[in-house]
Formats: sequence, structure tokens, C-alpha cells
Amino acid sequence: MPRNRLITALRALAALARTPALLTEVLAADVPAWRARALAHAARWPGLGGAGLPLVPFAHFVPASAPAASRTVAPFAFGDGGSLPTDLLLLRALARQTPGCRYFEIGTWRGESAANVAAEAAAVHTLNLSAAEMRALHLSERYISLHGHFSRPLPNVTHLHGNSATFDLAALRADAGPFDLIFIDGDHRYEAVRRDTARVFAHLAGPATTVVWHDASRQPGQPRWEVLAGLLDGLPPTLLGQLVQVGNTLCALYSPLPLPTQPADPLADPRQFEVLVSS
Repeated sequence: MPRNRLITALRALAALARTPALLTEVLAADVPAWRARALAHAARWPGLGGAGLPLVPFAHFVPASAPAASRTVAPFAFGDGGSLPTDLLLLRALARQTPGCRYFEIGTWRGESAANVAAEAAAVHTLNLSAAEMRALHLSERYISLHGHFSRPLPNVTHLHGNSATFDLAALRADAGPFDLIFIDGDHRYEAVRRDTARVFAHLAGPATTVVWHDASRQPGQPRWEVLAGLLDGLPPTLLGQLVQVGNTLCALYSPLPLPTQPADPLADPRQFEVLVSS
């Protein structure tokens, strides 16, 4: 090995030794390996291929002819780490399909998803790390205080605090049965997605539950293979429903009922939206 390449390699190893978390970033960047791991499930999930999951058009859930209120996102912060407006419209539309909808999510952040769904659902439960757990991760007090900013005042939103890896999810189901709609939007690394998926289906989902994963795409139409590998590895082997991506969103979706799909095509003609912003 040439001397300059050897020095570069030794410096990289030293950086990993000083900051082990960098190894996670290196592994996450190994797109071919995550893609291969996800595509190992292709025989079980029809339509899964090199462009990701089969696609259901966004208009299937939110048609252009829907009333304006059904096509409105509020609140929306246009802030870092949030969802796309289409992600939130998808959640609202799914909650609206079930009268008296019970909704559960992992990952509260500013409370935008919980607050949007609360306008449609009867009961919303949102789970996030406690303030003490976030302090242990050396997160700032200001960052911690922003969690639930939009959802805290809402009477039908219950804020739960704890780690999704260990929180007693079974107790939530024991209180009132399975949830109708579940949104997984916590830690997006492979092992966390796999674990959250497995625990949600084991403890909170019923035969009619719809489950949505956020950040299953880096951009609409661009699969985030590490997340897809995690959710595919975490799904129960006996599920009979359909696994899809939703067009113009960052979301993957499990539906217990059939949905109209088409092959994913990142170079398809773009769908035209009209956006009205008010503050």
C-alpha cells in the first residue's frame, strides 16, 4: 500500500477509535449491503425491487377533489427534522377513515404529527424519550423543551415518556385494545427500526391496524434502504396484508387491506401540487 494511503487509513481507524459512533455512520452509508438485505424479502412482498416498494399514488388517500379541510396541514413548522406536508396529510387521511380512531406514534419531536392527527382521531398517544433520558444524551434544554410544542395543549393527546425499546407497550393495548393507526418515527437506524416494528406488531397492532414508517425514503422516490431493511426484518412472518410506499411522501405503509399499486418509477412525470402558505 502506498505510504499516503496507509496514513489515510490509519487516521480513519484512529478517528473511529476516538468516536465509535462514526462506525454507525460508516455502516449506514453502506447502501448496497442494506439494499441486498431488504431485497432478500422480495419473494414474500410482491413488487419489492430495485426502486423500493410498490407505489400507491398519494391521490388515492388525498384526492384533489377532497374538501379543502381534508387537504390542509395545521400546524406545520417548516423546521428541521420534521415531516413533509404530504406525510401529515397522509396520516390525517388514514385517521379519518376510522371513526373514533385510536392513534399511536413513536417520536414526538415538536408534536406536529400528533397535533395534525388529533384533529381527526379520538385519541392520540405519542411516545418520546423523557427529559432525563435526553439530558443523559447531552441534548440542550432548549431542544428538550421543544418536544410536544404543538401537541401539549390538546386534550385528546396523551404524552408518554420512555424508550421505545423498553416501554411497556402491552399495557397500552390492555387498556383499550389495539390501535387503529400507528406511526413509527423514532430512531431510524436499522436495529431501532427492526425492534420498534417487531414490538409494535407484537403489542399494539390488531388485524385491522395500519402502520406507517417515516423516513423510509430519503426523498420521495428514493428508498432509504437501511430503514426498509429494518422494517422488513421486523415484520411478523405471518402478516397477510400489503407493504407499499406512498407517492410524494417519505412514508412506507402496511395495509391489512389491498391497495392499488403501480411499479415505483423515480423518473415518472411529476405530480403537480398547489401550495398555499399562511402564518
